Amino acid sequence: MMTTKIPTNISQDLQPLLKAAFAMAEEAGDIHMRYFRTHNLQQSTKLNDSDVVTIADKESEAVILNYIHTHFPDHGIISEESGRDHEDREWRWVIDPLDGTTNFAMGLPPFCVSIALEHNKEAVVAVVFAPYLKECFYAVKGAGAWLNGNPIHCSDKAEMSKAVVATGMPYDRNDNSDNNLAEISRMAFRVRGIRRMGSAAIDLCYTAAGFFDAYWELNLNRWDVAAGQLIAAEAGAIVESIRSDRNHSILASNPHLLSTMQQILSDKTI
Repeated sequence: MMTTKIPTNISQDLQPLLKAAFAMAEEAGDIHMRYFRTHNLQQSTKLNDSDVVTIADKESEAVILNYIHTHFPDHGIISEESGRDHEDREWRWVIDPLDGTTNFAMGLPPFCVSIALEHNKEAVVAVVFAPYLKECFYAVKGAGAWLNGNPIHCSDKAEMSKAVVATGMPYDRNDNSDNNLAEISRMAFRVRGIRRMGSAAIDLCYTAAGFFDAYWELNLNRWDVAAGQLIAAEAGAIVESIRSDRNHSILASNPHLLSTMQQILSDKTI
């Protein structure tokens, strides 16, 4: 069961939409847990051996899409497994039914469902639910961000030598030398530690909550970041694009570390 609470400062128009996102996330989470750490989990690969999809991805997506088609038939959808459906509509849902699929398939806990609702291509509602960890992060534009009903805020750490940051590697890392290895090498000498959780949505939410001080990654997709970006931003983190040539390549950082993070990631002489 998800731990949630509708904050009182959310507009009446957005409250039912947040409740709908909660409902979809909980249904998806139930499906995740039904398959997690079971024997003979049905799985296959997509782009390459690093890009895994399981029956849990597909079933949780089907539940979410059915909910949207039933309750919001005029809304558009962008979803990882099924693609795009009327994506140019005023309201659209951006869904990753199971972010962290490799973790999930290996029996590792950092996985989640990520759901964002965009209005005119700007996220206004976001829910990220990690069912095994029993962590539900959510945000509403202009109203703040929460974890299990409690307000969250990014860290206020100002020293890079004490920072713990997160990152990930793109699925095309074997075929493209622009694969984040150089950035990781530069960063490793400047921070207390680097963590690789395997879920962009969780990385963004953990940056929002101050569990990480910053996070960056290259070549993500819209469904990877739509919800987490809003949650991080509403928690006080600065979220920005760091590359225009590698799909969604982003940096999320507490304000104190932002300029140093930018310099390390961009300056190959460091």
